[in-house]
Amino acid sequence: MRITVFRRLMAEEFGPGRADVLAKDHVFSGLGGRTVEQALAQGVPAKEIWREVCLAFDVPAERR
Repeated sequence: MRITVFRRLMAEEFGPGRADVLAKDHVFSGLGGRTVEQALAQGVPAKEIWREVCLAFDVPAERR
């Protein structure tokens, strides 16, 4: 998954403002205690990050 697709999915699911805040501020235990931005910067694949976001926020399966 491309990062642009990941960011689009985040914006569609949470709204552009909230998606940005979540990516910068929310620490995910499933990402090793990192934020989305930290995980992306450290090379974690966007698809793996999206899976973790979906699990953490109970995104319905049809939107995963």
